[in-house]
Amino acid sequence: MTEQAPSNQQKPRDDDPGLPFPTVREVSAGAPLKWIARGCADLRACPGPSLFYGLCFAAMGVLTMAMFLHAYEYIAALASGFLLVGPLVAMGLYEISRRRERGEACALGPTLTVWRRNMSNIGVFAVVLGVVLLVWARASMVVFALFYTDEMPSLDSLLEQILTLRNLEFLSAYVGVGLIFATVAFAASVVSVPLMLDRNQDAITAMLASVGALLNNPGPMLVWAGLIVVLTAIGFATFNIGLVVLMPVIGHATWHAYRDLIEPLPVPPGRHADQSPSSSSTG
Repeated sequence: MTEQAPSNQQKPRDDDPGLPFPTVREVSAGAPLKWIARGCADLRACPGPSLFYGLCFAAMGVLTMAMFLHAYEYIAALASGFLLVGPLVAMGLYEISRRRERGEACALGPTLTVWRRNMSNIGVFAVVLGVVLLVWARASMVVFALFYTDEMPSLDSLLEQILTLRNLEFLSAYVGVGLIFATVAFAASVVSVPLMLDRNQDAITAMLASVGALLNNPGPMLVWAGLIVVLTAIGFATFNIGLVVLMPVIGHATWHAYRDLIEPLPVPPGRHADQSPSSSSTG
């Protein structure tokens, strides 16, 4: 019998008058490592459905790298597309972790349409994040245009300049602008999608709660962001093969990050902590 994480999270009923604003908790700097460990446990417990999503991420990585080799100046746009689609594809991984902690069977089918649970707000989130990333892609092209006014260097030439630090002005400007937009995107998405799926929370509140999680836990969130970057880079460096395993781990870990960072809803009087009013409709 696979070990299951206890859950006292309650999904509000459709007739609830309203949801309270999520309460953000403080976590330790080592919490992200625990999230990764729990993500690995979810992957081992539900390998089939999890690896299906890993293959989807690997396919996205292959497409991204293929386009990069032919038009590297659009790397920001390509990376933005990956960052935009990533949290949406990972919804299935969040649902796998959610079902496991509720003691439900591992199954791919129910996770494929989980977005229907809160489709309108997930759509709003996707639009907001998409606008941010599209602006970043445009800003990226502006930086290239400012530093390469005559003609774009070849890919080999650009990589040589970066590795030998011969064009520090360009590198500093590009990384600086990129960090600003990456921080905005990360802040808006730390716990927003799991929150919208688990509680049917509205998009604006979910994003504000994500920003609150970042502001209340700057150290752990820096560690968490670093782990995501490093694991994703390893996935790309292994010709996308590593993405098959590493992206499901990150997806499952993100669910556990949400569980640790957001205070559970109060249990209604007369209802046991491990009971949920929607348990019969999520199988």
